[in-house]
Amino acid sequence: MIETPRQRCDLLIEAGWVVPIEPRGVVLGDHAVVVSGGRILALLPRAEAHARYAPAQVVSRPGAVLLPGLVNAHTHNPMTLMRGVADDLPLMPWLQEHIWPIEAAVMDPEYVADGVELAIAEMLRGGTTCCNENYFFPDAQAATYQRLGFRAVVGLPFIDFPSKWAASAAEYFDKALEVRDNYRSDPLVGFSFAPHAPYTVGDASFERIRMLAEQLDLTVHCHVHETAQEVEDSLKAHGQRPLARLDRLGLVNERLFAVHMTQLTEAEIALCAERGVSIGHCPQSNLKLASGFAPIEKLRRAGANIAIGTDGCASNNDLDMFDEMRTTALLAKAVAGDATAMDAASALHAATLGGARALGLGERIGSIEPGKDADLICVRLDAIESLPVYDPISNLVYATGRHQVSDAWIAGRHQLRGGVLPDTDLAALAAKARRWGLRIAAVRARD
Repeated sequence: MIETPRQRCDLLIEAGWVVPIEPRGVVLGDHAVVVSGGRILALLPRAEAHARYAPAQVVSRPGAVLLPGLVNAHTHNPMTLMRGVADDLPLMPWLQEHIWPIEAAVMDPEYVADGVELAIAEMLRGGTTCCNENYFFPDAQAATYQRLGFRAVVGLPFIDFPSKWAASAAEYFDKALEVRDNYRSDPLVGFSFAPHAPYTVGDASFERIRMLAEQLDLTVHCHVHETAQEVEDSLKAHGQRPLARLDRLGLVNERLFAVHMTQLTEAEIALCAERGVSIGHCPQSNLKLASGFAPIEKLRRAGANIAIGTDGCASNNDLDMFDEMRTTALLAKAVAGDATAMDAASALHAATLGGARALGLGERIGSIEPGKDADLICVRLDAIESLPVYDPISNLVYATGRHQVSDAWIAGRHQLRGGVLPDTDLAALAAKARRWGLRIAAVRARD
């Protein structure tokens, strides 16, 4: 009998459980994922994987679950350097009296790059392998994500007042398109248009963004219906609720990633589902700023795509997607008055494939399927905090802490190994963060 030669591959990851995300709720025991060229080659039982493939490297995690990397679908990562700078305040005083003045004093490319570097380390240690950015100096962001090999969709910012990034609407557009062109072939760094919010962006800018988004095939990442005050102000200024105004301007479609969405009518929920709008849910930030409760279960049951984000560290105050998943599931039950609302599998879907789809990356990441990029994580479930294990998905959402993440790969590159970031000098990174802390504290004392 002639044995069939085994196929060469780069990596074989075997785990006690594999959660592929699609089909939803499926858990595969004693399986392995085969990776080659940075992509998933196969998902199959462990014994069969060893019989068919000859890997250059084997990573064995029998007490762990292997799943797609988490997608932080809405964040302002440079704001890791403002973690805890202005707590326990409502949104507008928080922004106008604290965040914006600090940014006016310290925001520059170095601040942005250092904040992103700090965020990448935190995200990798917590199982996040992709994020969706919304901040200034997208050139500095993109350069940092590229240098550190982290997958990101960088928002191209628009706001109707001058900033350190741009002085006029024309300059915002010119710079945005230049940054996008400079990185258009990068395999890990993508872009979206990121108008801040309906209350800070005018009709002319929104109309041009709609046109360019269609031409360049980019998503539109925007804070929408974040507070009741926003809706009230829009009715006074435009005679329309913000979502209706965006609809009038042609933006309510499958490209729109509407973040927060705490103030929605039944008709608006139906409209979002019908048009393919993705919803960015940031429950902890909404709770902390008392912005309101997004009707996530109603949106989910209507068929809208749900994604989860942490928001920035100035309003959360961390980038912990496991904690955000848990809050998503628990809060949805309370808001809906239904213990079956936003079950664990749905929360995990929102933190993986839901986020990928919202970012326009659903064909590349977010689930374990052959042909997709190998953005993967291993999470230990053999710690006493997670035992016994009846349902790994339940444990991931309701009983797992981010400290249990042991490994993370982005496009097949092993970025977190046994809980260690091999390419990061954590002491130097911490010292850099402390220096920024002293500088920002001096700004606050002066003001």
